[in-house]
Amino acid sequence: MSEETTSCPKCDSPYPYPSGLLMICPECGYEWNPKEQSEASIGLVVLDANGNKLTDGDSVTVIKDLPVKGASKPIKAGTKVKNIKLVEGDHNIDCKIEGFGSMALKSEFVKKA
Repeated sequence: MSEETTSCPKCDSPYPYPSGLLMICPECGYEWNPKEQSEASIGLVVLDANGNKLTDGDSVTVIKDLPVKGASKPIKAGTKVKNIKLVEGDHNIDCKIEGFGSMALKSEFVKKA
């Protein structure tokens, strides 16, 4: 097994096993082709404030009050954000926050939940 396939890219389980050309995770059931995965994973790497790797679909918690242009109140520290999407750029997390709608956040202001 190569370095990229030692853990599941979806749940980070250390127990995936090969099945033909695919790798299968026994914990979450995710199947992937390690050759395609290694080519795709080279691009975007996003880390939270504590240095943990973030992936699409993760839940994060805001670690400080964040002012929002056009809103009367900030996003409060401790607000949990579910099902994030990682994107290129300065504000590298797209998400929906209850009471605010669609937002773009910087990963340096969140921690993995």
